[in-house]
Amino acid sequence: MHAERFTAKVTPCGPISLYRGAPGPCHLWTGATSETGYGRYWHQGRAVRAHRYAYEQANGPIPDGLDVDHICRRRACVNPAHLRAVTHRENVLASSNHVARCARVTHCPAGHAYDAANTYRAPNGTRKCRACKREGARAKRAVEREQQLAPVAPIRTRTPDTLERAA
Repeated sequence: MHAERFTAKVTPCGPISLYRGAPGPCHLWTGATSETGYGRYWHQGRAVRAHRYAYEQANGPIPDGLDVDHICRRRACVNPAHLRAVTHRENVLASSNHVARCARVTHCPAGHAYDAANTYRAPNGTRKCRACKREGARAKRAVEREQQLAPVAPIRTRTPDTLERAA
């Protein structure tokens, strides 16, 4: 009963995924969708995400703490071959949004590695390079030191006028 109702809302001959590792065409959900584009399915008195339901029907319960990721990157796809259980971090990093792009960066713009010893988190949560911060602080101190040791304005040279007045 549930399987027939679910499959009635699926188009199995969707587009082929352009992403590697997604075999065959996408099975597109034609039923209700959320504002974010995920399929919604009414099951046992509550709304569930269609892709999660498809994954559970094919693979069993989703392990605790894991998300269901679309390998094909299509939110409306319910093809079990395109779905995998991953951690939330893996799911976010697999996307193409700005957070994922920034997280995939392994070196700062100056070429220093973002590793445990060279990286700190700024109060706003962004990664900062300790080596670049050190270099910037050294350059700032050098400029301040230069300003403190700047030469005093030269003494006026004596002109014939000032020599006459002095005499």
